[in-house]
Amino acid sequence: MSAHTLANSTISHIAWPANASNRLLRQAVLVLAGTVILTASAKLQVPFYPVPITLQTFFVLVIGMAYGWRLGGITLLCYLAEGAVGLPVFAGTPEKGIGLAYMLGGTGGYLAGFVLAAMLCGWLAERGWDRRPYSAACAMALGTAAIYLPGLAWLAVLFGWDKPIFAWGLYPFLAGDLFKIVIGTAALPLAWRMLGRR
Repeated sequence: MSAHTLANSTISHIAWPANASNRLLRQAVLVLAGTVILTASAKLQVPFYPVPITLQTFFVLVIGMAYGWRLGGITLLCYLAEGAVGLPVFAGTPEKGIGLAYMLGGTGGYLAGFVLAAMLCGWLAERGWDRRPYSAACAMALGTAAIYLPGLAWLAVLFGWDKPIFAWGLYPFLAGDLFKIVIGTAALPLAWRMLGRR
């Protein structure tokens, strides 16, 4: 692998290199694995203050950074497609509804933000932002913002900016998101070091 290729690689490229014979199989396996991880992480709640958290947004960012912007974006689009056809892959499904009706509710903007965040984090990872703690933290913070912006905007469309949009959709989750960024800041550079030793 050339120095230029290595510099623009992601964790998945190094852990499972693509070639002409395995490209489609590799992509299919990674996309399927990603959607399974996203579904599982949406269903598991971790006690936290002031509200319980899931690790789903953490895995959205990590999948983007590990896969790169194209495959990360495709994985998140496939995950949303699974939800759109009625599979109970989202948090609160099927209890709170399924399919497009659920996706157009209060969480719809955040779901759209998942795709933006994965692609942004993947693009940054392809430029080496996931290899050092400071840049990994910055990438994850930007990815988190990419989830919140459409999420809060959609809440405002549904309910109006005169409502306490930030109190509903931002403030209670900031501490949990900071915790996830700290985990990612440690985990991503560590993964690179382990791959380097291998």
